[in-house]
Amino acid sequence: MTVTPTTMWTRLARRLGFDGNPLRRRSDVIAAWLLPVAILILVGLSPVIYTVIGMRVRADNAAEQRAEATWHHVQGTLLQAAAGPQQQGSGANAWTVLAPVRWVLDGQPHTANIYVASDSPAGSHVPVLLNRAGQLEMPPLTAAQVGNRIFVDTLVALAALAVLLACLKWATRRVLDRRRLAGWEAEWLAVGPRWSRQQG
Repeated sequence: MTVTPTTMWTRLARRLGFDGNPLRRRSDVIAAWLLPVAILILVGLSPVIYTVIGMRVRADNAAEQRAEATWHHVQGTLLQAAAGPQQQGSGANAWTVLAPVRWVLDGQPHTANIYVASDSPAGSHVPVLLNRAGQLEMPPLTAAQVGNRIFVDTLVALAALAVLLACLKWATRRVLDRRRLAGWEAEWLAVGPRWSRQQG
């Protein structure tokens, strides 16, 4: 059995408090609107969150690109084969894994685990980025990595917002339920004795 659009809209209007029912309390209307408002906030803020996160990630990456000009670029040697699949992305292996690499700086040998292309054989040469203090630095993100970072960070932010809205909806519903129960009790105290006398 299908529900006609008219019946569906009538039910929706009744659920949201647009049916003109004089017995409907204000708290009932507010409770009915909690979920639609939460969804509207989530959908409405999604492009804003995406834009803000995109600006932040691009600004941070641009700062790293400027800082890279002051870093030391040395050549390291992969001490053991890097595990992982060989995945091609735009003609280059886009899958990276941590592997031990040795390099020499100012005549001193150094060894550390850094990210290298997966499936790289032992003994292959890999670039090592060091800041002025000789500490390892991660290379700036590529355009594809920037897009992935923005996408993941946006999903995390939207999930956190959804949890926050769900908690606010639950807390508001609890307050409304308590007010509704208090209203019922007050009305029963006013009407109950009269009703009992009439029944007697």
